[in-house]
Amino acid sequence: MAIQTVATSPIPGQRPGTSGLRKKVAVFQQPHYLENFVQGVFDTLGNASGKTLVLGGDGRFHNRHAIQVILKMAAAHGFARVLLGQGGILSTPAASCVIRKHDALGGIILSASHNPGGPDGDFGIKYNASNGGPAPEALTEAIYARTLALAQYRISDAPDIDIDTPGAHAVIEGMQVEVIDPVADYAELMSKLFDFDAIRRLFAGGFTMRFDAMNAVSGPYAHAILEGMLGAPAGTVINGVPLEDFGGLHPDPNPVNAEELIDIMSANAAPDFGAASDGDADRNMIVGRDFVVTPSDSLAVLAANATAAPGYADGIAGIARSMPTSQAADRVAAELGVPCFETPTGWKYFGTLLDAGKATLCGEESYGTGSRHIREKDGLWAVLFWLNLLAVRSASVQEIVTAHWQRFGRHYYSRHDYEAIATDSAQLLMQDLRIKLRNLPGQKLNHYEVQAADDFEYTDPVDGSHASQQGIRIMMTDGSRIVYRLSGTGTEGATLRVYLERFEADPAHHNIPTQQALAGLIAIADSVASIVMHTGRTNPTVIT
Repeated sequence: MAIQTVATSPIPGQRPGTSGLRKKVAVFQQPHYLENFVQGVFDTLGNASGKTLVLGGDGRFHNRHAIQVILKMAAAHGFARVLLGQGGILSTPAASCVIRKHDALGGIILSASHNPGGPDGDFGIKYNASNGGPAPEALTEAIYARTLALAQYRISDAPDIDIDTPGAHAVIEGMQVEVIDPVADYAELMSKLFDFDAIRRLFAGGFTMRFDAMNAVSGPYAHAILEGMLGAPAGTVINGVPLEDFGGLHPDPNPVNAEELIDIMSANAAPDFGAASDGDADRNMIVGRDFVVTPSDSLAVLAANATAAPGYADGIAGIARSMPTSQAADRVAAELGVPCFETPTGWKYFGTLLDAGKATLCGEESYGTGSRHIREKDGLWAVLFWLNLLAVRSASVQEIVTAHWQRFGRHYYSRHDYEAIATDSAQLLMQDLRIKLRNLPGQKLNHYEVQAADDFEYTDPVDGSHASQQGIRIMMTDGSRIVYRLSGTGTEGATLRVYLERFEADPAHHNIPTQQALAGLIAIADSVASIVMHTGRTNPTVIT
């Protein structure tokens, strides 16, 4: 074995987005593409001598090849040890758990999260720091800057190693590769946070559930914890084997893409509880019998009932939510007397708040919920939290949520996505909106009066870092909101996300169909932004 220095040149477009670098598989298969980005990561990190790296991914196509490349490059850069998920499998929340438990320098996670997989699908890579969380923007910008100056990368010429047999393997250039059980550390942590005895009794008493792993990485975790440790009947977990193309499914846990689960939960003999997770297991959808819980409501309900779980028995220090997420959690925080932080979209913005002990629970409207236990959102964690709550409350999902609305009011909420639109058109739409902002306050629009309008900016209360142009907000005098934002998670064109929120205090008006309740705001959103003119789209691609 020998370390080789390979000549290369910068490849445009390797700036990480909201959660790492995501491109089509064919892009990552280009000569030097993966190697250049990994070299940029290692150069930015500096001396790795004696350090541990965590490595794994969601099992999608190209994952196994990328694992071998990264192992050889890590060896060439002096790492002492790599902890590798068996078969290259390691969910994003489990990777965060392993980084923290084993005091690793950081980890490389191979995933495009909820994006489709397969040879014609998407691939992604991101670096998580020593706290287990996504690299902060300063670090990702430094990595990107380094990719623009590369002239070479270093890699061992060692043969591929067996990544499927647990245990320590022969060293590569002095670096030990340890293939670990991807579930063990994570399952141990979950057992400390939740009342597993109460959940076992729940299942033993006849409680039924379906968990849709969407042929993605949460399958092994759900099998081991739900059906293994907690005694849920065999068959509780469906689509539980990770497949390179996710079996043709789009592994995004929402009512549109998790159609099989929605059909099961809408049937006459539906299980008591339903849930789904995404490609890398960091997202979740919670479903009752013919009743879908919005991610915003899920965060608020868990915050209001946090002390039901042993890991949160002492209460919570605060809540953090992304700006487009509904303000339902704000009302819970106010009653609990704790702060609620409004951050830009991207889990990395929660990291400093969690590290400083300012927030305990965090959530994003894009089906992401998590807490201080790791530094990533965590799909199965949210499901276990709900199971713990259901075991304690002896009520259905719908009963718990409707009781929450009666106590705090209901935030009608929806997101309209316009996917794969021309990037130039999307940018022009946002530019035109920014020009209109100053004239919107005071205007009356379709029975609503605009109180304020801005382009959201954020200054981190812990480290003072600043982020601007994080989404355009139009806020009404009655608390309703319209938010426009371009997504950073797609790989084709641009995705315009339009978020709509209306607060209703009166329980007598809590059962209006969501799109009907939001109809006035939808019309305003289309009109103010001239969506049809800019995009050519008369309807959203996806409504959630």
